[in-house]
Amino acid sequence: MQKKYHVKKGDKVLVHSGSWSGEEAKITTILKKKDRVVLELLNMTPAKQEKLGKRVRKTQENPKGVLVERSLSVHVSNVSKVEEAQKGS
Repeated sequence: MQKKYHVKKGDKVLVHSGSWSGEEAKITTILKKKDRVVLELLNMTPAKQEKLGKRVRKTQENPKGVLVERSLSVHVSNVSKVEEAQKGS
């Protein structure tokens, strides 16, 4: 049986819980087996980018070390479409 969600790929959503609560994001992927959505945060400040990124050790390729971007994955129940969130407020 195929799962059906209230959001789909490309929707603008509002995150409701976790450390990213209150942030607007765009859905890039839906992980149906884990009931999660992968988000691309909109209007990110450098401080938030650093919080989302992962530091990589110094290597010969990266003598100073690097901050690698990671995807943000959230359970599908913790997001709602921006249009629906504004009507409910």
